[in-house]
Amino acid sequence: MSKITFLGAGSTVFAKNVLGDCLMTPALQGFEIALFDIDHERLQDSANMLNNIKKTSGSTSVIKSYTDRKEALKGAKYVVNAIQVGGYDPCTITDFEIPKKYGLRQTIADTVGIGGIFRNLRTIPVMLDFAADIREVCPDALFLNYTNPMAVLTNVMNTYGGVRTVGLCHSVQACIPELFKSLGMEKEGVKAKIAGINHMAWLLEVTKDGVDLYPEIKKRAIEKQKEKHKDMVRFEMMLKFGHYITESSEHNAEYHPYFIKRNYPELIDRFNIPLDEYPRRCVNQISRWKQMREDLVNDANLTHERSHEYASYIFEAIETDVPFKIGGNVMNTGLITNLPREACVEVPCLVDRNGVTPTYVGDLPPQLAALNRTNINTQLLTIEAAITRKRDHIYHAAMLDPHTSAELSMDDIVAMCDELIEAHGSWLPEFS
Repeated sequence: MSKITFLGAGSTVFAKNVLGDCLMTPALQGFEIALFDIDHERLQDSANMLNNIKKTSGSTSVIKSYTDRKEALKGAKYVVNAIQVGGYDPCTITDFEIPKKYGLRQTIADTVGIGGIFRNLRTIPVMLDFAADIREVCPDALFLNYTNPMAVLTNVMNTYGGVRTVGLCHSVQACIPELFKSLGMEKEGVKAKIAGINHMAWLLEVTKDGVDLYPEIKKRAIEKQKEKHKDMVRFEMMLKFGHYITESSEHNAEYHPYFIKRNYPELIDRFNIPLDEYPRRCVNQISRWKQMREDLVNDANLTHERSHEYASYIFEAIETDVPFKIGGNVMNTGLITNLPREACVEVPCLVDRNGVTPTYVGDLPPQLAALNRTNINTQLLTIEAAITRKRDHIYHAAMLDPHTSAELSMDDIVAMCDELIEAHGSWLPEFS
């Protein structure tokens, strides 16, 4: 029996999408769906939910929960990762509240920026533990990483973990539908080419019947910017730098030095930037969980429709040898020629029985590559800090972050990092 292992299976809503999709996929029938989470109550919730879907769908897959991670991984052909180390309380709160004392405001704080750096530092050791188990009990497994910070964690698993890893994000497949809906344009028949880095990949080409749609997109974007809407940062970046970005405006507001500025508070209102957005989402999700749990876990008639998540389509393409195209996060083996080779990049990939094969992109437009490199700098220094356990590299990563360095002095950045290290306590390893 082939096996799909899901690490972080207590993420019940996300497990419904990814594993519910697998239960609905003919090529994946008869697989074992192995669930692992350190929260045993949430683990059981997810098992109950998936068994409900199994019953209503008629799937022949077997749902099995594990409290031993190595046993969950043993013999797996595919591994899906969706963990969050430290959760909302205490770690997410810490990532927001301490920088706020220094005047540094954030929106999501899960990719780069000071919040992204510390999320990486507490997650990388756990991921490397996963990698050690995988090398021992399922060394040929394909590891699909859904956990943020995507680029760094996918890089670490490939470079230091010795595990065949592809990072997956929702933003690529959502890019065209969201943009065209926002502008009142018809997306049917549209061809697009997207590449860059995770959360800052670029809509490089967008055509229909051979006609470049960018002139019409920008014309409509100029009009849309005259009124408040939720995507003002991305539209501003497109109008200034020439290309649309895959990830949302609340994310991109904190990836650049232009939008969240203490000395220009009017920018927050002008670009409709939701400060402290991620903690707000966490609080809302926690408050809604009781009802969601009732709907998902205790509904014996629960059904599922296959979602747009890539995982089941990747498994299906490998099992059937029917090709499928994804946007995947992979190591830059010369794929994007004006970004560092040691970086993780997001590019079109072909999936078939041979696995996930990235495609060559070449040079990005120079201004886009330059913007990507500002974030890659922080990513690579964060990895250096995590692997060497040198505190100085944490400072370097923070001082090179575009938003952090635009707002704080070097002394304040060092002091803030020291305070964050102390506050995280045992969530972080020791740094010298």
